[in-house]
Formats: sequence, structure tokens, C-alpha cells
Amino acid sequence: MTPPDRHPHINGDAGATEDSILCLEHGDIYVCQDGPRDAPVLLLIHGSAASSRSWDALVPLLTTLHRVIRIDLPGHGRSAEPVGGDYAIPVQGRRIGTALDRLGVEHAIVAGHSSGGYAATALAEQRPDLVTALALINTGPSMDAFIAPGPTAIDPAQWPPTDEQIRQFASTGFRAGYQVPQELVDELRGMTYHAVTAAMQASTAYLNQHALPDRLTALGKPLQVIFGDQDRRWRPSSAADYRVVPGAKVKLLPGAGHTPILEDPPRTAALLLSFAEIHAARAPKAT
Repeated sequence: MTPPDRHPHINGDAGATEDSILCLEHGDIYVCQDGPRDAPVLLLIHGSAASSRSWDALVPLLTTLHRVIRIDLPGHGRSAEPVGGDYAIPVQGRRIGTALDRLGVEHAIVAGHSSGGYAATALAEQRPDLVTALALINTGPSMDAFIAPGPTAIDPAQWPPTDEQIRQFASTGFRAGYQVPQELVDELRGMTYHAVTAAMQASTAYLNQHALPDRLTALGKPLQVIFGDQDRRWRPSSAADYRVVPGAKVKLLPGAGHTPILEDPPRTAALLLSFAEIHAARAPKAT
């Protein structure tokens, strides 16, 4: 039996921010909604060792035309660690699908940043009826494109890490010289060592099973790929690997690193809005 959801916290009118906790079978999931509730749904999925807050700068640019839904993946942000500790990407996809069902969402354009793109793809694989189109932001296409980091690993015996350790660990998540936001430092420190490492291992396993362009080709969903050309985690030229997906739109953002959703919100939002405008019109509005 699934327990009831906790009451949402709503600020202001129907288009304001609404926070809620969905009590799912394998752990509570935090959900945040912004924008008109009768507008087309745009679901935003964050990457590993991050949370829904990584989209904060982007959301105000998207809510004039969309009901923007963000979630914290299990073990991240304000979501509980999954019962049994299962972070497998297909399991994450199922949890997201269940969360959207509980919210009454019937169709959504889904955007994933970094490894959030794997959860978005898994959701589309399992629920093609639910996912209208996919947008991937600096999501590595295969492990061949991964740029191995230097000696930045954090000793589990020293967990939770210091601010400086976290900034070193997270530094390649941004273009060179970009200051890692304190909010993200605090969020990562709040995670368990198991959550951080298990989520990353799950992403690697998902990619090793099938490269993402192969999965996306089989899906046949409209695809937008956005990639910062200064990415220091995934080889920027690997964005071209997605061109094998029929109809895929691939855009490099000059001067942006691995996280353009924070480094360059206006250009990132413009690309998402242009893509979403086309494909939201092809699906019924959520009820």
C-alpha cells in the first residue's frame, strides 16, 4: 500500500511555486512545480550529485509558456534514498513515471542535464505514451566520450567532505574559472557517500549496456541536444554522435562548460523554448 502524499506548500496563485513530497513505494520523492497548471508540461531532471535547484536560474525563463515540473532524484536534494539502495537508471525512470502519474500528467517534454538525460531516456523507453520529446543537455553519449578526472576522488572515511574538497570534485562540472555555487556545495555535502557513488555507477552501467544514440534511434522521439563547447567531463565533439538519431537537432554553446543551465541560462532557455514550442503543440495539454 502506498502512503498518502504530504500536503503541498503553495506560494501565491496557481502559477506560483508549489512544493510537495510524493510518498512512493520505494521512498519519498520531492517535486516542485512552477508556471500555469494548464500549460504544456516541461519536466526537468537534474544530474548526479545535484538536485532540482540546479535549474533555479532557468525556470523563470520557461514558465511563461510551460508548467515546469522538477524532481529530486532518489537520494538527491530533498528526496529520500531508495529503499534497498537501488539507483539503476531503469528503476529511476519508473519512479519518475509513477510521480508524473500521481501529478496527473499525461504528456511531457522531458529535459535532462548530464546524467539526468539517462533517466529521461529510460522514462521514454518505458513510457513512450508519456514522453512527447526529449532534450539532453551535456549528456554524454557513450563512455568513449568521458574525460577521466584527475585525482579528485573523496575518501569515504572523510565524508562529509569540506567545501574545498567538494569544489575540487565538482570543478569539471563547469567551464574553467567558474565558481561552483555554494548552494550546490551544500547540497552535495548533504548527500550520503553511497548515494553519490551509486548514482554515478548506475549511469555508467546504463551507458555500457547501450550507447545513448542507439537507444534514442530505437525510440524515434524528437530530440534536441545542447552541449557546451568547453565541457570538461564529456568530450564536446561527442555531441556529433547524436546526429545518427534521425531528425536530431544538435547545438554547441560557445563558451559554456558542462552546466549551461547555470553558466548560460538565457541561451539554454531559448533553445529549450524553441524546441518545446514545436513539440508541445503536437500533444494535448496536461489535465
